[in-house]
Amino acid sequence: MSRQTVLVVAPNWLGDAVMALPAIADVRRAMPDARLIVAARGGVADLCAMVPGVDAVLALRWKGSLLAQRDLAHDVEAIGQERPETALLLPNSFASAWLIRRAGVRERWGYASDIRTRLLTRAVPRPTGSRHQGAYYQHLVAQLGFANGPLTPQLVVPKADLEDARRLAREAGWDGNTPFVVLAPGAAYGTAKQWIPAHVTRLVIRLVGEGTPCVFVGSTADAGTIAGIRGALSTGVVQQTVDLSGRTSLRQLTATLALARACVSNDSGAMHVAAALGTPVVAPFGPTREHETHPLTAPGGWARVVTSPTWCRPCMLRECPLNHACMTGITPEMVAAALGEIDRKSTRLNSSHSQQSRMPSSA
Repeated sequence: MSRQTVLVVAPNWLGDAVMALPAIADVRRAMPDARLIVAARGGVADLCAMVPGVDAVLALRWKGSLLAQRDLAHDVEAIGQERPETALLLPNSFASAWLIRRAGVRERWGYASDIRTRLLTRAVPRPTGSRHQGAYYQHLVAQLGFANGPLTPQLVVPKADLEDARRLAREAGWDGNTPFVVLAPGAAYGTAKQWIPAHVTRLVIRLVGEGTPCVFVGSTADAGTIAGIRGALSTGVVQQTVDLSGRTSLRQLTATLALARACVSNDSGAMHVAAALGTPVVAPFGPTREHETHPLTAPGGWARVVTSPTWCRPCMLRECPLNHACMTGITPEMVAAALGEIDRKSTRLNSSHSQQSRMPSSA
């Protein structure tokens, strides 16, 4: 008798994909003998390959445009070749349900949203009220009969990827030995979520003065912000920093975060990936709701959200129309103090990814 094949359609954005990992783990535990395949857009597919319990990953090309018929046909054929009996749709989009129906998957499960209910064979009403995005995905699988486990994601980085990340960092200026802190100061969806670059500069000066090199990560779009931060540093300090903006694949970014002693990141995909790896995270939160998107840590992991109370947060705006007080009020000293908790509470004092004992999870 052949194994049952279950296809999980992953969320499209990196942070959402990480927050969906506990729900995927729920499915894996409930169906230990099934073949579990994750279908994900190219921007997150490599991450899904690092998820324990996933048997295969399909990299999707179609992004929902009806004009992109070639990409749609490619994905329909790729899914059809796997012959899944059931598909669990974690995105709320009409496009994801249309794709799965076109691929001929008999059972199509997901939230009843975005006028797609008739395309689903089991449509779960969306929950009311505010909850963490990870709990939102777990609510879906619970309503479908899968018992919820802990709200903890987990990623495992292959050794070859770790070696590749070490090589890349060394080529960019890291000495190859000194534990470093990763900084992700970019803002892909507007500057409101971005911690003040001048504050990042002051933090870097402090960290380097304490003997800790800093590695900057981000997309090509973040390169200007990072160049401005490094440009405000003295020659001696900037020599203790490494700029990897626009130079890493998702696999290399993930491995770099796994090697880090800690990560300081805005509310972003990098923040979520670092936490899922067990890397200690300090996350300045401004306009977004930390109770809905705070970093979920791997078992034994640790994270600290830093905020500055203002009357207008959380506004959820992409650009601040006022004085950005929610972020200017988060000082470098506040973030440095949070980082200082690592030395007091964690045994993670080197750049290895193999530690078994880490700090209690906190948000």
